[in-house]
Amino acid sequence: MAKPSAKPANQQSRVTIKSQGSAYFQHHKLMAVDSLKRLLAAPASSLMTWLVLAIALSLPMTLYVSLENVKQLSRNWDQTSQISVYLKKGVLDRFADDMTQDIASWPEVSSAVYIAPDQALKEFSASTGLSDVIFGLGDNPLPGVISVIPRLANQDETTLEQLQLKLEQQRHVDSVQLDLLWVKRLYQFMELGQRLVWALAALLGLAVLLIIGNTIRLSIESRRDEIRVVKLVGGTDAFVRRPFLYTGLWFGLGGGIIAWLLLSMGLFWLSGPVEQLISLYGSDFTLKGLGFVDSFLLILDGVVLGWLGAWLAVSRHLSSIEP
Repeated sequence: MAKPSAKPANQQSRVTIKSQGSAYFQHHKLMAVDSLKRLLAAPASSLMTWLVLAIALSLPMTLYVSLENVKQLSRNWDQTSQISVYLKKGVLDRFADDMTQDIASWPEVSSAVYIAPDQALKEFSASTGLSDVIFGLGDNPLPGVISVIPRLANQDETTLEQLQLKLEQQRHVDSVQLDLLWVKRLYQFMELGQRLVWALAALLGLAVLLIIGNTIRLSIESRRDEIRVVKLVGGTDAFVRRPFLYTGLWFGLGGGIIAWLLLSMGLFWLSGPVEQLISLYGSDFTLKGLGFVDSFLLILDGVVLGWLGAWLAVSRHLSSIEP
């Protein structure tokens, strides 16, 4: 008789678990809808909170997008690191031309141009205005020079130093001069910009938590009597906390969406004048906006910060309310 009764008991257990799970998710759904209705019932105050959150979320993302556009613009600069390869005295032009063609075929080199000693002397005399003194010399003191322009994809300090070493090992080369100052300045600027993005994001993320926390605290105070009644009839802290967590989530979601809209409209408004300005310098630069991943992360950050701010506020103030 024990075996036949086991199956109905297991079925009853499964039905109980299923009904409990259904009631749990149904309550989550009810609390999510109810908290959203409460926000929409006070549109003015909710909109002000959403706008403040949107501004706080959009500022670090604006700096991030600006930095990404500077990186993109730097890839299109014509002012790349020029490497001057000075040849030994007396190298024939045909050997220098062959070397120039060989260097230009390297994958890390964009172009290479040979400047003969006579041409270099003429350019030097024209730029200095000392033509009488220079042409009075018995011998041309200037060597032949190969001007090497690295590819933009290789514009980092380590790769350029490796290219310099490779050029120094070539036959007929006396010395190689590479100016890494502007490259170092560029990468230091990028590093500074990235740290500013993280610092500003951390500060404004803290501001979002404080804003959400203060808003939820006021909501808790306005519903203090309701919370006492729920606890009096046996409601747990998790049960009481749930609507406030959804309120914080809706605040974060709305703030993230509005921040995305503000950034998108601002970039669209600036794209025309920026592209016209850049075109005057002969560049095909296009202002980069928010991609799908950046947009998703912006809205997700708003949701996470909203939920976290609400959880911190509820955890702090809920324990002080007892029936």
